Amino acid sequence: MPLLTIIVPCYNEQESLPHFYSAIVDEAAKLNTAYALDAEILFINDGSQDGTLPLLRQYTVDDERIRYLSFSRNFGKEAAIFAGLEKAFGDYIVFMDADLQHPPAMLGQMYEALQTGEYDIAAARRVDRKGEPPIRSFFARLFYQMINKISKADFVDGASDYRMLTRQAANAILSMGEYNRFSKGIFGWIGFKTSWIPYENVERVAGETKWSFWGLLIYSIEGIVAFSTTPLAISSVLGILFCLVAVIGIIGVIIKTVIWGDPVAGYPTLTCLLLLIGGTLQLSLGIIGQYLAKTYLETKKRPIYIVRETEEDVK
Repeated sequence: MPLLTIIVPCYNEQESLPHFYSAIVDEAAKLNTAYALDAEILFINDGSQDGTLPLLRQYTVDDERIRYLSFSRNFGKEAAIFAGLEKAFGDYIVFMDADLQHPPAMLGQMYEALQTGEYDIAAARRVDRKGEPPIRSFFARLFYQMINKISKADFVDGASDYRMLTRQAANAILSMGEYNRFSKGIFGWIGFKTSWIPYENVERVAGETKWSFWGLLIYSIEGIVAFSTTPLAISSVLGILFCLVAVIGIIGVIIKTVIWGDPVAGYPTLTCLLLLIGGTLQLSLGIIGQYLAKTYLETKKRPIYIVRETEEDVK
């Protein structure tokens, strides 16, 4: 039988896990009956501080299909996804959140799409943003519009991390061993044909979201830096533009003074120019600094994650 590995990153999900475990076990049984598809569930405990790890230990003892990795600290969802890919045994691999915002009932649709042989990835795409704050929805749409204009990777508005991959597509992602990871960009960058399956936004079954507005903003900046060098070009263009403006301004002041004898305004003009040029310089330095910081982290060659415990430690 083909094997499906279900990768589930977890960070403080003790309230959601019992609901998710019950739902995914039922769905795994349906997949086995309908498609003769075996399933293993690989939980990635991303440094949880609540009762997530004890629950995973118990699931492992009770169910031989359950495996888990527990990180030494919180390394982030991107590291959890990469770790899951490295440890997955399946012929097919799917990423799911533990809060049931990714409906398990869609697994059958995804598997059917891959069986056509036309697609290597089947991904869920939200058709609405119901329950999401309007300001967050606005900036999310703005991000997708902007990133698609400045990047060569394919970013689809509403695309989630909930997607099923063939082993070939999974290996392509694993070949990208970069430290600064942005999965949405990586999924688009590797190519492969994707079948998009629409679904309506679902509220968390329990617990609270781990993503704040500022966390998502920083995450989006990381995505832009990871998949586009356009900000660096913008910084260069701004430098050239301000040089031209300065030259034109100087010529204008000389002409006004020599021909019309117009006195040059002093303090207010100087202050505004200093603030404008200083702010632009700081922006340009900040953009360059982001790229330098990412380069610095890559050159360190630090591991993407560190495992403290696995299911082998409790068996």
